[in-house]
Amino acid sequence: MGEPSDRPAKPAGSGAAWPHDPMLWPYAATKLAMDSFFWWAHRGSAHPAPGNTPPLPWTTPNKVALELTTMRLRDFSQRHSGQPVLICGPFALHTTLIADFAPGHSIIERLQQSGLDRVFLTDWRSASPDMRYLAIDQYLADLNVAVDEIGYPVDLIGLCQGGWLSLVYAARFPEKVRRLVLAGTPVDLSVDSGLARLVGSTPQAAFEGIVESGGGIVKGEHILRLWSRASDTDTVLQRNLSQAGVVDQELLARFMRWHDETVDLPGTYFLQVVGWIFRENRIANGTFVALGRAVRPGDVKVPVFLLAGSDDEIVPAPQAMATASRLGTPAIDIERAVVPSSHLGLYLGSQTLAVAWPRIAGWLQADRAVPVAARL
Repeated sequence: MGEPSDRPAKPAGSGAAWPHDPMLWPYAATKLAMDSFFWWAHRGSAHPAPGNTPPLPWTTPNKVALELTTMRLRDFSQRHSGQPVLICGPFALHTTLIADFAPGHSIIERLQQSGLDRVFLTDWRSASPDMRYLAIDQYLADLNVAVDEIGYPVDLIGLCQGGWLSLVYAARFPEKVRRLVLAGTPVDLSVDSGLARLVGSTPQAAFEGIVESGGGIVKGEHILRLWSRASDTDTVLQRNLSQAGVVDQELLARFMRWHDETVDLPGTYFLQVVGWIFRENRIANGTFVALGRAVRPGDVKVPVFLLAGSDDEIVPAPQAMATASRLGTPAIDIERAVVPSSHLGLYLGSQTLAVAWPRIAGWLQADRAVPVAARL
């Protein structure tokens, strides 16, 4: 998820171009990784470890509804009946607090203000050493347990990499998803983007080296050392922070702390995502196997909403919108919105949250039916 100003600090003597955004962990390993990895892995940390500092608090009241191996299922619901909405957050470098970042910068807050009372979130766990062999199937299986716990069919919202996981899930369990929202989601990597070129040109050994150096875990703190702190927060948050008021200072400090707090990733999962999704394009090609069954985008026939940013350098609008042609959903049931936003701005930007997400909420509430298989 990216901002033009989020450029990494490059090792001395390097001349390679790096991706703009620190959250997209699969793309942090560029061609330079082969030569520079151990240089930066063993240098002093550019970002102090949080130590015993408690995690940032959530913006919206919630409770943990379920404790699973890969996630905590968080329940933000204001009532116990009605159509459930499940947000599948990105499992990337940073935490899923991105969906509930701050007042005025929270997807969950905006959905609730727009009339959605039952909202849940996949709060992905940072990988511990015993999680190093977890694969994509484990994340799909736990997502399925979460959906069963909530009561299906759910309205599923996928953010960035949580989007392709949501699409695969909807293809694998079509009866469990009523409507699907894909926000800034990379699906068809044959559509040109700097991200696709970067991953495709990086030696596989570079990705494997990152996993091996972490003992089977992709260490978020190591990946973060490749990046300078995000500086263009005005663009990310779509808010003028130049007034330096107390509220703005607190918001900026919160963003910087969130940016520096990372999650670790299972090595097996990491290599599968890099290889299957971004190198081999298995989802778009219809060769992805999910929990023992081959799935393809054409298996998804439910209404779909595609959201993209016109200034998104990580998942360009043409790539995000190309998903429509791969789906089995009738054209009349596919809604599209391209908004003036960067990638991170799709989830954190005040203007995008004020305009695009109420529209998404209204679309989700259109033609609602009582979930016939709901188990509350």
